[in-house]
Amino acid sequence: MANTSSMPSVISLEYLGINKAKAQYQLSPEELQAITIEKGLGVETNNGTLAINTGEFTGRSPKDRFIVKDDVTKDKVWWGSINIPFESDAFDKLYDKVTAYLSEKEVYVRDAYACADPSYKMNIRVITDYPWSNMFAYNMFLRPTNEELESFEADWTVINAPEFKADPAVDGTRQHNFAILNFTKKIALIGGTGYTGEIKKGIFSALNFILPVEKETFPMHCSANVGKEGDTAIFFGLSGTGKTTLSADPDRKLIGDDEHGWTPENTVFNFEGGCYAKVIDLSEEKEPEIFHAIKKGAILENVILKSDGSVDFEDTSITQNTRVSYPIEHIENIQIPSIGENPKNIFFLTADAFGVLPPISKLTPGQAAYHFISGYTAKVAGTEEGINEPVPSFSACFGAPFMPLHPTVYAEMLIAKMKETGVNVWLVNTGWTGGPYGVGHRMKLKYTRAMITAAMNGDLGDINDRDYRIHSVFGVALPNSCPNVPDEVLSPRQTWNNDEGYYKKAHQLADAFKENFKKFEDYANNEILAGAPR
Repeated sequence: MANTSSMPSVISLEYLGINKAKAQYQLSPEELQAITIEKGLGVETNNGTLAINTGEFTGRSPKDRFIVKDDVTKDKVWWGSINIPFESDAFDKLYDKVTAYLSEKEVYVRDAYACADPSYKMNIRVITDYPWSNMFAYNMFLRPTNEELESFEADWTVINAPEFKADPAVDGTRQHNFAILNFTKKIALIGGTGYTGEIKKGIFSALNFILPVEKETFPMHCSANVGKEGDTAIFFGLSGTGKTTLSADPDRKLIGDDEHGWTPENTVFNFEGGCYAKVIDLSEEKEPEIFHAIKKGAILENVILKSDGSVDFEDTSITQNTRVSYPIEHIENIQIPSIGENPKNIFFLTADAFGVLPPISKLTPGQAAYHFISGYTAKVAGTEEGINEPVPSFSACFGAPFMPLHPTVYAEMLIAKMKETGVNVWLVNTGWTGGPYGVGHRMKLKYTRAMITAAMNGDLGDINDRDYRIHSVFGVALPNSCPNVPDEVLSPRQTWNNDEGYYKKAHQLADAFKENFKKFEDYANNEILAGAPR
């Protein structure tokens, strides 16, 4: 969206303490890309996509993400290693230093909003030092019309200064980079890092506090799609579990791929207006939707280009976390607007490298809350230095770094939604079968797709002795049959052909679940505690 004659091209930011800055307002993606190239801050690929380097940081820095501890947050936030407190006075002093740093500079201002449902809309003003950071904000947030801009008032402000470096001894940060949320002043202050994900996740972390506390709305780190009958499906899953791949279904329209809210009216809305996808080892065959979305208007981060200007998606010499951001309209099969009704099925995706979880199982409300709080997947050998065999990995609510409240708050909202709507919750193992990693093999994608399709179509029957059996270790309900999936695949024990080895690994994983859950036990109710492995 380019400027029109009714919109100013330069605005004043003195009300924020940013004085005498040349504040370029609401530039189009084409203009921002041209400025990026002109300033030598990026290059274009052979198809016109902008490629940039985020500098020192190529991912989020969780230990440098803070929340100001004040009257709004002190009694509500789950303080600890994830939500690290920051003093109000220290924030004010650091804010003044950042705004003084940006004064008299050329900066880029974008007005946008989050939350596709108009009843939950949050207006955002994003101020960036780099033109490509502002283009990222265009891609990732929802884009107001010119008419909406005429009466625009920001609910939250993001100030992003990648080249400003804090002095930890003076400013109270851990090191020179920081991302700080101030819920009283409604400001996300980001400095010392060019990684664009800090902009997106700062606002979405704020929404994960605001929506449940102020709007009675359940925030979810998930993807979502909607079928031809209007039924909505929700997919939770950590990196490598297939969340993006499985929610991109040719027979269903994509609502969004990362963050959603579930309202008291039982609609599900996308937080954002774009997608931010990993591109490591990307191919047209494996992920055609993402592959074809990489075109002019998208931004590639930290990729290596070949001599002909094409992207070498296998080259991870800068980082494993190579990324692309693009407006959601770059994908053809999308829901417009990004809102779904009638949630019918929730899928918890886990890549179990122990090979013991069933490929699909149905959960009770208590089990659903337990597995939601646990947020389990597994790291496999080779993913990190020193990992030689599968290691359990837990991230509460399938998104712990972005959840300011205690995980049980979100889990109890999930239980309430399950009971209110009758939504089905399924645990889906997209990981290993026939043995652990190194012995067994990865679950075939065609089988996982068939099981998810069957669950959504109602083809897995009801919970009874004829249609299901109960797993002796994890207590979950396994379907006895599924269209287009061999019966023996549905039983992980049978695929091992080694009962002793299977149960030894199953109990090992069950113990890991219980050990991880100890830190939540004092906050969880009896229904949630009953959802643990037996």
